[in-house]
Amino acid sequence: MQRVFIGSDAIAAGELTRYQLRAHCRRIFPDVYAYGAGELSVRDRAVAAVLWSRGRAVVTGLAASAVHGAKWIDASVPIELSYPNNKAPSGIVTRAETLFGDEVHSVPGLPVTTLARTTFDLARRGTLGEAVARVDALANATRLSVDEVLELLPRHPNVRGVRRVPAVLDLADAGSQSPRETWLRLLLIAAGFPRPETQIPVLRADGRSHYYLDMGWRDVMVAVEYDGEQHRLDRGIYRNDRTRSEFIADIGWRRIRVVAGDRTADIIERTRRAWTSSQTPGR
Repeated sequence: MQRVFIGSDAIAAGELTRYQLRAHCRRIFPDVYAYGAGELSVRDRAVAAVLWSRGRAVVTGLAASAVHGAKWIDASVPIELSYPNNKAPSGIVTRAETLFGDEVHSVPGLPVTTLARTTFDLARRGTLGEAVARVDALANATRLSVDEVLELLPRHPNVRGVRRVPAVLDLADAGSQSPRETWLRLLLIAAGFPRPETQIPVLRADGRSHYYLDMGWRDVMVAVEYDGEQHRLDRGIYRNDRTRSEFIADIGWRRIRVVAGDRTADIIERTRRAWTSSQTPGR
């Protein structure tokens, strides 16, 4: 038996008794269960949702994005399905939206929206910042084609949020390494800075390998980076980051380090000061 299964089918096939089902398996959705302990992945729960629909649904939205390989998606996210059923159980969101045959494929054995259609759906839902972060994560994990996404607009001219899709795609950047980096990049753009380049390569002293700066501007040699908790808590990361910081400063880069809790006004002001310093004659 697979890890996620339909309970009544397993009993009918003699693979489990009702007692074994209750005692050793977890109920995910009505008549859908899982073997074993440990947290279920988004993919596990997506399989369970499709089983709940008796194979009639297609996985869409964030769950489809996770199946395609996107990171930074909470395992407990509701599973979105293209399925005309208004009585979905908790943990499943159903929508009766038009999906053309070439907007669905199997990954593997699980019906999900294609990469382009998944991106199209992510770009038109949630706040602008959420949509950009979600598209960033998917673009970071795949070879996303913006043109293929844009080709879907005339197919679905009246769906909710469609007018926003081009703007989200324009703001998206596959170089984002986390939702907080997306947030930081959008903050800088909204503050009036030129759009920063992401993952800027800086040749190391060995002349063969590179450090990569989260985002910044090569012409003024100003970088802005978001440091997560691992930079503070992991001694190895902390030590390597110190060496990296010293080298980057030695070759002339000004680097603004942002951590959780920093005020947005302070981040913007620190970046402005770095810009001003970089343009000072004789620098």
